[in-house]
Parts: sequence; structure tokens; C-alpha cells
Amino acid sequence: MKAGKSGKATAKKKSVVYDEKTIQTLDALEHIRLRTGMYIGRLGDGSTPVDGIYVMMKEVVDNSVDEFIMGVGKKIEIRREGSTIEVRDYGRGIPLGKVIECVSQINTGGKYNDDVFQFSVGLNGVGTKAVNALSSEFEVRSVRDGKYKQANFVRGKIQNEKGGKSTEPDGTYIRFTPDLEIFDKYDWNEDFIKHRLRYYAYLNSGLKLSYNKETFQSKNGLKDLLSDEMGDAQPLYDIAHSEGDRFELAFTHGNAYGESYFSFVNGQYTNDGGSHQSAFREGLLKGVNEFAKKSYAGEDIRDGIIGAIAIKLQDPVFESQTKNKLGSSDVRGWLVPAVKDKVIRWLHENQDDAKRLLEKVALNEKVRKELSAIKNQARERAKKVAIRIPKLTDCKFHYDDPKAKRREDTTIFLSEGDSAAGVMVPTRDVFTQAIYSLKGKPLNCYGLKRDAIYKNEELYNIMRALGIEDGLEGLRYNRVVIATDADVDGMHIRNLILTFFLRYFEDLVLKGHVYILETPLFRVRNKKETRYCYSEVERDEALQSIKGPEVTRFKGLGEISPKEFGQFIGEGIRLVRVSVGSMGEVEKSLDFFMGKNTPERRDFIVDNLATDVL
Repeated sequence: MKAGKSGKATAKKKSVVYDEKTIQTLDALEHIRLRTGMYIGRLGDGSTPVDGIYVMMKEVVDNSVDEFIMGVGKKIEIRREGSTIEVRDYGRGIPLGKVIECVSQINTGGKYNDDVFQFSVGLNGVGTKAVNALSSEFEVRSVRDGKYKQANFVRGKIQNEKGGKSTEPDGTYIRFTPDLEIFDKYDWNEDFIKHRLRYYAYLNSGLKLSYNKETFQSKNGLKDLLSDEMGDAQPLYDIAHSEGDRFELAFTHGNAYGESYFSFVNGQYTNDGGSHQSAFREGLLKGVNEFAKKSYAGEDIRDGIIGAIAIKLQDPVFESQTKNKLGSSDVRGWLVPAVKDKVIRWLHENQDDAKRLLEKVALNEKVRKELSAIKNQARERAKKVAIRIPKLTDCKFHYDDPKAKRREDTTIFLSEGDSAAGVMVPTRDVFTQAIYSLKGKPLNCYGLKRDAIYKNEELYNIMRALGIEDGLEGLRYNRVVIATDADVDGMHIRNLILTFFLRYFEDLVLKGHVYILETPLFRVRNKKETRYCYSEVERDEALQSIKGPEVTRFKGLGEISPKEFGQFIGEGIRLVRVSVGSMGEVEKSLDFFMGKNTPERRDFIVDNLATDVL
């Protein structure tokens, strides 16, 4: 190290011994508890549907669904009492001599045998073992041919086992409680659980799932899924639905912009799509063009489409343990022609619906050509303003670069004005956090056509900054965070931005990329302690525990100093994901809150108005 002006070294590098003693060997269950992200993704606290507790429940239910797929057990019972989940199926039951090994020893299970499990999601033999290792209590009981075997575990370590004769029907029972040593704190969300169970029913026609006192069952598979997702939003034609040996598809068009897909592999919802979704899109394009004897562009056929594809693969290759994206490259070869044939047949058999579909495609083509001139004008105008996007302070890594480091952490904050941006820019992580400063209140684009994006500078620049003009494939940030003040104007700006996304880029919200930044409303402090409070309840608690406090009410982000603000977008960041129950709710909500000023909305505001007395 170079010496400073005094001639002495400014610091001494610490020497670390690297020898045999530094090498550690963990058993499999210890490794699961130490590196949970490798097995269940994020931990979370149960506030989002991708949090670890729901992945644990899914791993257990998946095993029961696999039994149904193999033709055994048409009923699965799920119960929740407090923090504990119970799952009972009526399949074949785990072989009694291997019950303990199947839930505690990595790389042990029947799913490696293709004759026993042909189309299973859990092919890595890890799922139930991870649930066991991450549970404070775990119980398994298998019943086969009048006999049973039961074992109880605590944090993956066996406590006791027993077995004998049984009069129960064959099947497997599992009970688990996620461990607070791992998850710190969590709450189960009933809506998330029921949403997942509905999907199981859609993907397995004939399977009956019961949860507490509610039953989930589907007769029409993916057609029911799309119908329920659309809700009150009317499709332009009856939902197309078809099944093949290893796949099922459904699609229709609506009045929304963009494309929305629900894709599945062996019952696993692949939120980020993958090779099967790409093959579905390509097969649809080829099928429509061959039927119409045209050469329509893919965007004209797919704009406004709502589709679902489910396939069965013997050896699916996913891009991560959480199985959000299919990477199997051999899917395209057989799925594209299969989808094409099914689409052509459906179009021939449903001439009236085919006519409506082609009318929609022709309209999309007409609108696209009309938009092209406006797009060119917008791009030329943008070039004159600046080479870079105005008001954007970019980061170094981006989500659309698969080789980028920390791409999952990439975030853009849409901040309210220059004062808020001025606080955020000096405190951000320059590698993963970008700041876009909004000029003021964006345009209310509800009810406007797509050309509004290109005629309005603010909306156009937001679209360019996110890279979503041609779809989510170009999305430059994994998280799009709306950061506005906690006042009436801030709430209004937030709603206008959400309206923009839901109107033109609905999939951005449906895929879980949009968040709201939570920042403190109060600072309670004295000379010894400072506490930031996100609600009046937290403020009142702080006032009782801190002696002689000074209370500051933050009315805007710009009122918080950069030195203080860093923690609120750093490790302690608090984000609320924007979630939509179903696609049908979007149009209804936008019409109510952002449409014409109806008496119903006025009455709602009056009835729910809260005043701030501070």
C-alpha cells in the first residue's frame, strides 16, 4: 500500500489464513437452512405470493397433484390453523420403508423413476426435504394397504417414528409450520392461498381441492382460467380451447393493449414464460396466417390477446430452483406445429368467432400503421431534446442483460419532482438503482388510445426509460417503484402512473414488477435515540418509549435529508408490490377511480374520507 504524506502506511491489510481448517462440510439439511434462497427463492414475510412460505406449501401440494396426474387420488384436502398447514391426499402413499428418507435425505425419491412419475414438477428430489428443514415442526404419515408409517421432525431432525395397522384410505398426510428462526416473521394471506388452489384446479380438470370450508374444481381447464381472470371484461369472441396429448391451450382477444399469458409446465406456473410460451405465440401466428392466407405481423395478431398454455414434459429444464421460466430448448420443435394445427382447426370449426378474430387483427394492423408516423415524430422530437432520456439518472446494470450482475436487484424509482430526486440520487446504489424525476402530474390516459403515449412527452419518456415499447422482453429494470409524497397530490400522481401502466402495459403489473415505496411519515427523536415511523400507530408507540421527544412530520420526500434517506432505499427498503386479483378487476377499477366523475365515486370519497389533524 502506498504511503501517505507522512511517509507511513495509511492502513494495513488484514491477513486471513486459508488452510484445511477453513473448509467446511455441511449436511444437506444444514445447507438448506443456511442457503434458503437456493431452494425456495426469497424468504419474505408472506406479503407477496412469491414468498417462501407459499413455495413451501406448493412443494407439498405439488406431490399430491403428481399423484392425481398419475391417475390416483382425485381429492386433496388442505387446512390451515394459525401458522400450520396440513395437506392430505388420497394417492398411493409414500412406500412405507422409505417415508423418512423421502422427506429428509436429498436426492431420494420416486420422481427419478420415469415409469412412476412421468410428468412431475419436483424432479430434483429437494422440495419436501426443504420444507422439512425449514419447518419448526414437520410431520409425515403415509398409508398403504392397511398399514401406516409416521415420523415427526423438528427443523429437519427426526424426533420419533411409529407405524402399524391402519383403517384409513391410502395416501399421504403432511403437516408443517414454517420456522420463525428462518423467516423471522410471517403471515399467511388467504387470497394468495386460494388463488394458487384455483390454478391447481384449472390445470387438473376433475381434481377436487378443499381448503377449510371452500372447494376448488374445474370442468373446462384453461378456458375456466381465462374466463375467471377476465371477470366482467367481455372477450371479443368465445374463448378458444383445445387439448393435445401433452398440452392444453386457450386464448381470446379483449380490448386491452399488449399481450397477457398464463403459462404452465407440469402444473407449475411459469411467471416469466419461457420456451413453451414463445412456441405458443409462434404457433398462433402461423395458424392464423395460414387460415387467413395472409402475412400479418405477429404484433397485429397478438395485440390484445389473453392466452394460456400448459404443457407436460418428462424432463423439464427450468432456469432456477423456483421454476419461474422454462429453458427447455427442444419444446419448440413439437409445440409450434401442434399449436398451429389446433388453431387452424378451431378457426375452421368456429367461423363466426374466426371472423371476429380476423377483424380484430385487421384493426390492429390499421392502428399500427397509423401510429407509425406518430412514433417517428415522437422519436425525432426526443432526439432533438437530448441524446439521453431527460430526467433519467441511470444505473450501470440492467434487467434485460442476462449476463448483468445483480440484475434481479435492478430498480427504477419514479420520483415526484426534482426535490425528491435530489434526495435520492446521492444516496442510491449506482449499480442497480436508477431515478426518473417526474415533471408534475402525468396525463390521465384512461379511455385514451395508444397514440397518447407518443403525443405526451412524459409518458413517452417513461416508456423509453423502462424499455417496454415492444414488450416486457426489453424491460430494463426488474422493479419499477413509484415514489411519491404521502399527501393528496402524491396519491393522485401514484394513481395516474398506475393508470398509465394498467392501460397500456398491463403485463408489467400482472407479472409483479410494479411497487410502491414506503417512506416514514414521522421522525421521533431525542438526543440519544431516533425512530422513524410509517404510521400513526408507530408514532404513538415511539412517543411512549422515547423521553422528551421531538416529532417531525414528513409531508414530502424532499423534506428528508440525503443523509437520512439512504436507509430507506437501501437494505431497509420497504416496498409494497402492486397486485391485481384478476384482469377483469383492472377495467372495473380504472373506470370507477379514473373515469368520469360519477355520483358513485363522489359518495365513495365522502364515505371513506380521512382527515389529517396534524
